[in-house]
Formats: sequence, C-alpha cells, structure tokens
Amino acid sequence: MFNSLTSLFKQLIEGEDLSKTSKASPNIAIASLLCEVAGADHEIDEKEQAAKLMLIQRLLGLTEEEAAQLLEKAQPQVDQSVSLYDFTSQLRELSQPVRIDLIKAMWEVAHADGEIDPMEDAVIRKTAELLYVDHSDFIKTKLSVLGEE
Repeated sequence: MFNSLTSLFKQLIEGEDLSKTSKASPNIAIASLLCEVAGADHEIDEKEQAAKLMLIQRLLGLTEEEAAQLLEKAQPQVDQSVSLYDFTSQLRELSQPVRIDLIKAMWEVAHADGEIDPMEDAVIRKTAELLYVDHSDFIKTKLSVLGEE
C-alpha cells in the first residue's frame, strides 16, 4: 500500500490527470476484494488460493480458467489500491443478496486456512460497511462459515 501512495503522490507531482484512471469492472472488483482479504494477514496459503478460485467460479459463473485469469488481473489492482473504496465503489449497484454473498465469500476465503486473522476480520468488516451490508448479515455470514449457526 505504501507503494500505491508513493505512486499517487508521484502522479500528482508530475501533473498527471488522475481522473483518467480506469475504474475496475465489477468482476475485477469482486476478485480484488477476495485477494485483499486473503492477503490481509500477509500469508496466502494454498487453501486460500483454492478458495478464491472456487468462490470466483461460484459467484460469477466462470470456468476455472476464466476465474484464474480474473484473479491474475485482480492482484495488481490490489497491489496498487489505496483503499477498499477503490473496489466497493464499483459494487454498490449490486443487489443486497449479492452483496451478502460476497461478504460470505470473503469469510470463506479468510477461514480457508482454519482461522480468521484479526486483519482479515477488519477487511471484511470495512467492506461490509462500504457496501451497506447490515451488521446482522455480516455476523450471520461469519457464523455460517464458522459452522456456528
């Protein structure tokens, strides 16, 4: 993220028109959020990678190859992103059930390695807030993934 801020300041100093930066498509935004939560604890294991791939396929109805390509495009977006708003702003037009499914998918990625790191929890919590997902749905999806519902 520090590199992203440095890049942003460099663009400002050099007078680049930041309004021309292209916004991510909703599919890339969804994939980016899954990548963001997987990398929140600075440890991405194979189980989280597999979970991201499977969940992208399920959420977006893509083939394994298409999902892998989308995740490949999303990771640089995550590396260059300054905030979660970069992605969530693309998803506000989604229906509430779809947003709730996305939050549940984020919990599934976070829990794929058997534990939910506090940083992963914070990313999901902030995403839910930015997407206007009710706190009760945020908790229900977490409990569902943990098998406590």
